[in-house]
Amino acid sequence: MNLKPIKTEQDYNKALKRLELIFDAELGTKEGDELEILGILIEEYENKHFPIGLPDPVEAIKFRMEQLDYSQKDLANVTGSKSRANEILNRKRKLSLSMIRKLNEVLHIPSDVLIQAY
Repeated sequence: MNLKPIKTEQDYNKALKRLELIFDAELGTKEGDELEILGILIEEYENKHFPIGLPDPVEAIKFRMEQLDYSQKDLANVTGSKSRANEILNRKRKLSLSMIRKLNEVLHIPSDVLIQAY
């Protein structure tokens, strides 16, 4: 086990190949420990070099509505009115702080997703 920080794309590719070789290692073994540490190093490199942005707030609302089988009428119960729900879904109205709180509470959409500009 010769672990070192992943600093370059070449280091990253080597780490991925090694991870693939020891992927089925048992916990508590030397290779199992290497697998765990290597996973942490790879995750750290990926978070730094391949960050995943937050989803668009309106798209997040639409996606969650689809998951919950919500209609625009159901969303109106959350936002206060049918016209307000329509304006939000068509990007004609920005979300207010109270709407963000309610969408977070009722639809369980993270507030950091909802507060983004769109």
